[in-house]
Amino acid sequence: MPLESDPDIRDPVSGFAELLRDTFRIIPGYNIITRYIASSYQNDPIRSFLELVLFIFAVRTILQNRSRSSWRASNFVQLTEKEIDSLVDEFEPEPLCTLLSAEEQETLDGLPVIVGHASARPMVTAPWMTGTKPRQVLNLASFNFTGLVEAPELTTQAKLLLREYGVGSCSPPGFYGTSDMHMKVEESLANFLRKEGAIVYSQGFSTISSVIPAFCKRGDVIVADSGVNFAIQKGLQLSRSNVYWYDHQDMRSLEALLSHLNNEQARSRKPLTRRFIVTEGVFESDGTISDLPRIVELKNKFKFRLLLDESYSVGTLGRTGRGLPEYYDLDPDQVDMVVGNLATSFATAGGFCASTTEVVKHQRINGLSFVFSAAMPVMMANGTTVALNKLLHEPGLFQSLQKNIRILRSVLDAVDTITIPSDPDSALIHVQIRPNDRYSSREEQKRRLGLIERLALNQGVLLCQSPHIASIRPELDEGPWARPSLRIAATSVLSEAETKQAADIIRASIVSVLNS
Repeated sequence: MPLESDPDIRDPVSGFAELLRDTFRIIPGYNIITRYIASSYQNDPIRSFLELVLFIFAVRTILQNRSRSSWRASNFVQLTEKEIDSLVDEFEPEPLCTLLSAEEQETLDGLPVIVGHASARPMVTAPWMTGTKPRQVLNLASFNFTGLVEAPELTTQAKLLLREYGVGSCSPPGFYGTSDMHMKVEESLANFLRKEGAIVYSQGFSTISSVIPAFCKRGDVIVADSGVNFAIQKGLQLSRSNVYWYDHQDMRSLEALLSHLNNEQARSRKPLTRRFIVTEGVFESDGTISDLPRIVELKNKFKFRLLLDESYSVGTLGRTGRGLPEYYDLDPDQVDMVVGNLATSFATAGGFCASTTEVVKHQRINGLSFVFSAAMPVMMANGTTVALNKLLHEPGLFQSLQKNIRILRSVLDAVDTITIPSDPDSALIHVQIRPNDRYSSREEQKRRLGLIERLALNQGVLLCQSPHIASIRPELDEGPWARPSLRIAATSVLSEAETKQAADIIRASIVSVLNS
């Protein structure tokens, strides 16, 4: 009988295959796995084999005892105890941040310190002030435009909410960080700004820098004012869009740029991308107010969307503080997205974006700061609601603010050694030294402004220089808006007599320093 016909003698390969098949059948769920492989890979044996090899390799890598192989003597230089001690003694870790220069350290050591609660009349001390005890001064350095920092209603609600909800939310809004107070403040903000919906972020700075990249991606077009603040610049940078800059507050430059982009789009015949105009209501850098009617006209003409940062205009401009659309008597829907900081006029924390329901909903899953940051503390959310109600029922706050702005401007505009680029209606007033041969350099201007700041504080008025952060592009720091300045923040809580007193002290300090 031939060997091939003997049933007791089998091919070794066939026997091994049967052994593997019998072993595989022992695994629980064998039939399910077999059906899955057959349906997923259409009985493709090569693909199944490759994935099996990868699976085995992954299991081997996970189960491998790394400690046994990684501590072999051949992988390390053997050192004596003396050598180890010597290396430890010589080790000097790098600093966590860049060390301050002597000038920066002197500036830091000389900063005024508010003792106690922040307010329009705080107790302040500084190492160079006359006297040894803290003194009460008039505060024109804090963004307390509406005077709500010291409003008793906000303090009362904060204490109540602290006992009921605790301090922090301990979770992003998309998990369990959202409370009924967060939903209430979003509804209140939408109603106040006359928009379909609103969303609140837990940090003011990261609001605009999250909103921009949530809607603008690589290949999209953004046209931005060259004087926008650093938070907007970071948002533009994160979006990776094609960013084009027009001259600060120059509507002819904006129109020319929009026309050029439209012509380029028509010539290229490429699919139309998302296109935005990004600007501020009141510019943080110099206190000027955007020409919103003209911007709206241009964005409608050239088919762009408008994103407006109203951090310093909501709560300060308009008959009821509703910002630039109310100030210019425009339909709020002409502005596609309104973004703002709740710390300025509402005396709380965080930021907001108000727009259509679709725009708000999109941010709940695409706004990076909203998705990955803990939600705003509940007492801050409710504090914003209380602040909004106070602003709605006390319109006299805005009238007092505008009166105090006029008092400050009437005194300071008469000083011929300074220039004020800020708009006459802006609560944010920037005082710059008029350029001349004596004060031509930025360093000398900063030094003189520092002397004015110290002299005014010694006489009872707290001011501050406008901080400067290097822009994302060097040319953005070359305009007149980037010059050193004293920043004055008008407030409604000071009386007219106190505001006049503060203005006279500032004027006298300027004259004393610049005419010496």
